[in-house]
Amino acid sequence: MGEQSFLNQNPASVDPNRRFRKASQDNPAPPSGPGSYFMDLDMPLVIIIAVLLTFGLLMVYSASWSFGVVNNLDPSYILTHQALWVGVGLILTFTLSRIDYHRYRRFTVLMIIGIILMLLAVLVLSNTRFGASRTLFGGSVQPSELAKLATIIYLSFWLFSKHDQINEFSFGLLPMAVILGVIAGCVVLQPDLSATITIVFLGGLLFFLAGGDYKQIGLVIVVVFIIGWIMITLSETGRSRVAAYLSGLQDPNNASYHVQRAIEAFVRGGWFGSGIGNSATKNNGLPVPWTDSIFAVIGEETGAVGATAVLGLYMALLWRGLAIANKAPDMLGKLLASGITIWITTEAVINMGVLVNLFPFAGNALPLISAGGSNLVTVMVALGILLNISKQGNKKGVIPGSNQNAVVDLRWRDRGRRVSRPNRPESHL
Repeated sequence: MGEQSFLNQNPASVDPNRRFRKASQDNPAPPSGPGSYFMDLDMPLVIIIAVLLTFGLLMVYSASWSFGVVNNLDPSYILTHQALWVGVGLILTFTLSRIDYHRYRRFTVLMIIGIILMLLAVLVLSNTRFGASRTLFGGSVQPSELAKLATIIYLSFWLFSKHDQINEFSFGLLPMAVILGVIAGCVVLQPDLSATITIVFLGGLLFFLAGGDYKQIGLVIVVVFIIGWIMITLSETGRSRVAAYLSGLQDPNNASYHVQRAIEAFVRGGWFGSGIGNSATKNNGLPVPWTDSIFAVIGEETGAVGATAVLGLYMALLWRGLAIANKAPDMLGKLLASGITIWITTEAVINMGVLVNLFPFAGNALPLISAGGSNLVTVMVALGILLNISKQGNKKGVIPGSNQNAVVDLRWRDRGRRVSRPNRPESHL
C-alpha cells in the first residue's frame, strides 16, 4: 500500500503533535518495581559503556599521575576531576534514558539558538590558547563539543518533520544548508577545523539516512569538498597539518612532533605493553597524554593487544547503536540513534587514526576515555538518549503514522529508496 493511502488511513500522522500524543497513548509506561528500569535497556550497550568508563579512569590516572607529582599537585588531581565528570555524566545518562525522546521536540529551537549564542560568546569572551578560542568559564565548557550533539538532535527533528518535502530543494537541502552553515561558520571562526568538518559530515549523514535524493547528496559532497579545500588553504593551521601529514606518509620521521612521540609509544609497547603505569613516553615529550594522546599511552602500556581491544569496544558500540537504530519505533528514533552512534565512533576512529598518521592531525578526544568534561558529559547525554530509544524500541507496537518506510534498515538494505511525497505513491522494488 502506498504511503499516501497509509497517511489517509492514519489521520494522527498528518499532525506531528497528534502523532506524538498518540505514541504516548499506544506505548504506556512499563510497570514500576525493582529492576523494572533495566528491563528494556540494551544491556550489551550498558556493559560496553561501563567497561570504557572504568578503563578510561584507569588510563587517565596512569597517564596523569606523574604530571601531578612534577607540578606539586596530588597525583590523583586529574583523576579526581575526571571521576567527578563521570559522576555527572552517569546522572544525566540515567535521567535522559527515562525521558521519551519525542519530548525534546519543543526545546530544539531554543537549544540550537543557545548553542549558536555560546559559540559566538566564545569568540568574544574566551582566552586564546594555542592560537584558538574554544572554551568558556575558564576552560570548563567547550561549546563546539555541545554543537555536535545539538546538530544531531536538531536536524533529526527537522528532517523528521520535513520528510515529505525533503527532496524539494527549497524545503529540504537549502534550509538544511543554512542551518549547518550558521553552526559550522561559528565553529570555524574559533578556529576548530576538525569540529567544523564533523558537524558538516553529521548533517550530510542525517540527510542521507532521512532519504535525501542522491543527486542532492552528490551536490553536497562536491560543495563540502570545495569549501573544505578553501578553508584548509586559507588557514595556516590547516596547511601545516596537511603538510605534516603528507610528509609523515612518506617518512614517519618527518611527521609532526606529536605523531612522532605517539608512534614511539606504540613501538615501545610492542604486542603486550610495558604494563599499566609504566609508560616512558608520557614523561618524555608526549603532548597532553591524558587527553588527545591517551590512546598512545594505552598502546604503550597494554600493547597492540590492548589497543586492539579498545578498538573492538568501539566497534561493539557501533554494532549496538545501529541495532538500536534499526529497531527504533519511528524515523525520528532511527535518525537520532544512527547519528549519535556514528558520531561517537567516528570521533574514536579519528582520535586513534591521527596518532598513527592515518589522518591529518585533529584535536578529537577519545570518547569515554580521554580526560575532559565537555566531551565526556556530551557523549554521556547522547548515550542516555540512545538508551531511551532502545527502551522505546523494545516496547510493544510501533508508533502509528511514523512513516517506517522512510528509512528501511537505515537505508543500506532498501537500495536507497526515496521518501515518498504526498502526491505520489511509494514504489516497491
